[in-house]
Amino acid sequence: MSLNQPIASAVSTGKCKIGAKSSIDAVKKGDAKLVVIAANCRKDEREDIERYAKLAGIKVRVFEGTSWDLGETVGKPFMVSAIAVIEPGDSKILKMV
Repeated sequence: MSLNQPIASAVSTGKCKIGAKSSIDAVKKGDAKLVVIAANCRKDEREDIERYAKLAGIKVRVFEGTSWDLGETVGKPFMVSAIAVIEPGDSKILKMV
């Protein structure tokens, strides 16, 4: 099942942190409910996100596209390697994982 629409909805109607560093910070603080990482996320960033998320009990989902595709999905004209969902808004993304 594609995450494109739920991610776009979460970003537009909810509260999300965009980018690997912001996502890691949100996970460390315990604010994130879910982290979505691009399939081509840098190995070190991916390992950090997965390690902190595991410690905090936060789910991590891999987006099936590249960071360019993830950036396009959230309406940004640049690469986005990770997104932390703080509040899903009208999105059903938390029920999909």
